Amino acid sequence: MSPSPPYHGPAVRRAVPLLALGALVASSLALAAPPAQAAETLLSQGRPATASSQEGDGYAPSAAVDGNLTGTRWASRWSDPQWFQVDLGQRSDLSRVVLTWEGAYGRSYQIQASDDGTDWRTLKTVTGGDGGTDELAVTGSGRYVRMLGTERSGGYGYSLWEFQVYGSTDGTPPATGAVEVTGSQGNWQLTVGGQPYTVKGLTWGPAIADAPKYLPDVKSMGVNTIRTWGTDGGTKPLLDSAAANGLKVVNGFWLQPGGGPGSGGCVNYVTDTTYKNTMLTEFTKWVETYRNHPATLMWNVGNESVLGLQNCYSGAELEAQRNAYTGFVNDVAKKIHSIDPDHPVTSTDAWTGAWPYYQRNAPDLDLYSMNSYGDICGVREDWEQGGYTKPYLITEGGPAGEWEVPDDANGVPDEPTDVQKAEGYTKAWNCVTGHRGVALGATLFHYGTEHDFGGIWFNLLPDGLKRLSYYAVKRAYTATAGNDNTPPVVSALAVSPASSAPAGGEFTVRADVRDPDGDPITYKIFLSGNYANGDKRLVEASWRSTGNGTFAVRAPEKLGVWKVYLQAEDGRGNAGIETKSVKVVAPPVTGTNVALNKPTTASSFQPSYGDCPCEPAKATDGRADTRWASDWSDPQWIQVDLGSATPVRKLQLVWDPAYAKSYEVHISDNGTAWRTIYSTTTGNGDIDTIDVAATARHVRLHLTARGTGWGYSLHEFGIYG
Repeated sequence: MSPSPPYHGPAVRRAVPLLALGALVASSLALAAPPAQAAETLLSQGRPATASSQEGDGYAPSAAVDGNLTGTRWASRWSDPQWFQVDLGQRSDLSRVVLTWEGAYGRSYQIQASDDGTDWRTLKTVTGGDGGTDELAVTGSGRYVRMLGTERSGGYGYSLWEFQVYGSTDGTPPATGAVEVTGSQGNWQLTVGGQPYTVKGLTWGPAIADAPKYLPDVKSMGVNTIRTWGTDGGTKPLLDSAAANGLKVVNGFWLQPGGGPGSGGCVNYVTDTTYKNTMLTEFTKWVETYRNHPATLMWNVGNESVLGLQNCYSGAELEAQRNAYTGFVNDVAKKIHSIDPDHPVTSTDAWTGAWPYYQRNAPDLDLYSMNSYGDICGVREDWEQGGYTKPYLITEGGPAGEWEVPDDANGVPDEPTDVQKAEGYTKAWNCVTGHRGVALGATLFHYGTEHDFGGIWFNLLPDGLKRLSYYAVKRAYTATAGNDNTPPVVSALAVSPASSAPAGGEFTVRADVRDPDGDPITYKIFLSGNYANGDKRLVEASWRSTGNGTFAVRAPEKLGVWKVYLQAEDGRGNAGIETKSVKVVAPPVTGTNVALNKPTTASSFQPSYGDCPCEPAKATDGRADTRWASDWSDPQWIQVDLGSATPVRKLQLVWDPAYAKSYEVHISDNGTAWRTIYSTTTGNGDIDTIDVAATARHVRLHLTARGTGWGYSLHEFGIYG
């Protein structure tokens, strides 16, 4: 499976956004109860049974599921291996298998389950069996359950008085058979095997190898569908695990430039037939491979590429590319239909403005799909006003994304609270179900475990910790509420000083934190440099509790706007997480900056690159948003003429990310003869505040080793007297 894309875009209504969007993932306190669990039931008795062989007419497989523990039995031929299996009639959750052996028993065998009687999953392996009654606890699900005997106890075959399978079922037959979009204008429905099917889904984030670990939890939330962005040779284990848990999969196919603006991979859909033929061949291969897999629900071609093409083209060429792209999507849809007439084909984009292109150029799509977050209720209005004649599926949705919210006082997107995010999921599902006969369901975003900037914004369980949003989705899909142990609720989070935290100093975080269940709360505090340096990781901060929900947190050394996260855990797998921004500034220096606006020269400067020209004088203009930047070579220097001999007691160097690892501070009375008053070889790019005691007219930084592949760059070269 291809990895999740780095960007999950908005529903942009009526107009195409001109700027590239940011890369990324009822009362909210009335939270969900777990779905009712059926009591354990004997599922196998009287069900159809088959076997690899039988010893004679009196030892048929049916004798081992007739409820007679001592009078009738199945017996196999006298060889290895042998198997016995029972068809439970529908997929069931399995809890126990009880084997009552006759004298000829299995020393080594496996208990296996299957959804189709062909592909088997091993639930339990037994070695060293000693006959009698084997009562085996199992975890898993399936329609078919079998004993695969690999080693007999003696010279006879295998013989079972009774083979009993226990478990539970909700009474609903598993969704099997052809998947269709049926009905007529405004009265559509999705059906599986002729039965109505509303997509109650989540986008899938964990590694495929972790599917057996997480999919039972996904199912417990009332989910029946997961969505992926890529389908390839590694997808089968995910499909197998989904089928084992009674889940369907929207199998995605990735096309460039997927994921909205900034995701790379500009393709010329007008002229690049090689790319299109390659992708068509690739998609065809996997449709042929997985079209009969019981987990396959539908095929989804592309993700946000109509929007993403604006990062590659503009004007008339952009229009031509969008028409060509959606025309290619139609070619893919026709090809898929020719191979697999039993599953619908759709295509996802990030804005309803993409739909006219699909309407014009992709008539072979069975339905449209789109990713929509804060404006999800507007999708219905746009559909109605656009005169569309196909239903749709929401393939990403949930709380408002960072591209949809206002900026805070520090100029960065103001992230919704946990409570607001939970309300966002509830609203999203209500909007989907409110558009009856047109919206066929949703795969809400996102069942992910990443504990980073995007993970905190969107994941239902970052680092495996369940959020208020997790329970909001569970409530939406199960329509139950009540007894779940739910996360701590963080409110009134505040940071002080929010816009002037001194680098390397402390700032204060305050919050009201309450646990609805009265569980003891433990805290963690993290920092993210996403807006300061592009690093989306969360790094645990240095902090201390000062009592009453108040914490003293050490600020980073690097300047810029950071996010601070307060994470409250209840010890029961739940967490409340709130975040605010904090602007880190240079720590104040007492005295006068005698270098301010004084003549400044340098060995070189960049005349044009990014925000340049970056002349030397911009390092002494007193502004944190300007900088001097040198050529990308060693050595370099920058110097200030103070005008006359001046007492100097402190320097403050505010580095841009292009910093000096090794440098010296020189002073001079005449600008010719220099003496060294400070040197370092361990610069790290943080703010350097250097104590000195000297009198000089000229002060120079002699820069000898860069800390990056770029040059040297200073926002401020402060000299204090």
